[in-house]
Amino acid sequence: MKPYSPLSTLILAALLREGGHDVALFDATFAHGIEDFEKALDDYEPRIVVLMEDNFNFLTKMCTTNRRESALAIIGAARARGCRVAVNGPDAADMPAAYLAAGASAVALGEGEMALAELVGRWNGGDNNASSVAGLLLPGAGKPVSTPARPPLRDIDRLPCPAWDLLDIDAYRRAWTGAHGVFSWNMATSRGCPYTCNWCAKPTFGRRYEVRSPTHVANEMLRLKAEVAPDQVWFADDIFGLDTDWTTGFAREVTNGDCRIPFTMQSRVNLMTESMVDALARAGAREVWLGVESGSQRVVDAMDKGASVAAARTATRVLKAHGVRACWFIQLGYPPESWPDILATRDLIREENPDEIGVSVAYPLPGTAFHARVQAQLGRQRNWTTTGELAMLFQGTYSTEFYRKVRDLLHAENETGIWNDEAWNGLEAEAFHHRSPHPFQHPLEA
Repeated sequence: MKPYSPLSTLILAALLREGGHDVALFDATFAHGIEDFEKALDDYEPRIVVLMEDNFNFLTKMCTTNRRESALAIIGAARARGCRVAVNGPDAADMPAAYLAAGASAVALGEGEMALAELVGRWNGGDNNASSVAGLLLPGAGKPVSTPARPPLRDIDRLPCPAWDLLDIDAYRRAWTGAHGVFSWNMATSRGCPYTCNWCAKPTFGRRYEVRSPTHVANEMLRLKAEVAPDQVWFADDIFGLDTDWTTGFAREVTNGDCRIPFTMQSRVNLMTESMVDALARAGAREVWLGVESGSQRVVDAMDKGASVAAARTATRVLKAHGVRACWFIQLGYPPESWPDILATRDLIREENPDEIGVSVAYPLPGTAFHARVQAQLGRQRNWTTTGELAMLFQGTYSTEFYRKVRDLLHAENETGIWNDEAWNGLEAEAFHHRSPHPFQHPLEA
């Protein structure tokens, strides 16, 4: 029960309104099933349906089968009522043929807003030829046909404020306060990530990094306070505040504009310097999530992370010293991880005691170097069904069942502060039996 608004969809809705189009929104967040969408189609009778992923939510990169099945059902329901359908999102970019075969007339690649706004303008103007709209995949004879590539949007200050008024904001408020006692909302200040972690897919924004001006972000926060009134904000950026100068300017703007809202964000261990954390704290940061990934330096190096275990320790201590919660993302099962590496991760968590951890297993995403390395070992299952499945999709060192036990034990120790050496000894005895017969070797190990 931590629902966030479909941010990409709301930005596109606002952009379409600027173009003079009448826009209605179907928000699937609290929907019970496809029948709710079918009712919306019957109520609004649209000519065009745009299905857009929340491209700022990192979980969408996983392209779960549940999400895909829902998307294809939505396309089918819209086409059955004579609607033209356009789609944008990581899964549609990975598997465009499936979406076009389901009835979509176009798949927009990358960030999507400008391509979709142009396409809707053409369709509403009676122009059926989409081949000159840059940034699309269209149905073709045997395979999708690409239109000219669309350059990425560089000046993201030009994008409008999300169309929050199209949402049932009270439904989000009830869900949050009922489960957690606070109401959280999402924003984004930037697009992309310049770092090269070899397991991280970048199908939407790529390796570039474009950031809004501090003034532009502060103005949106001022509107957010008046129109939504959340207790806290989740900045959904891959990396919030890439440099200290921007973060310092942002802290100044929210202070001068009286629009400071406590916020949670994501960043990297190497960026958490004293000056950066000081600026973040002044801006209102209450919680920072760091991609620590592993307590083993050789595993971190195998990921091409460009970071160190020592930096994770320093970053955590600096954040805590400034009164900011330090939270970690941990990734199990990345080759060449073995039992000693798992213990190194456990010991790092014990010693630095992050305020919260999120534990997952290595997930091969199409288009990444990691996916290319393990592709030969992928079986019929290429995606998780849900984001919490924690299934090993390649021949890792240990089994899915074993990694789930490790995850549960790491969470239990971190949440209670009680070290359970007996349980770890039991897991070590199990490790031999759960070891894969032919685990994938990372090139560094081979």
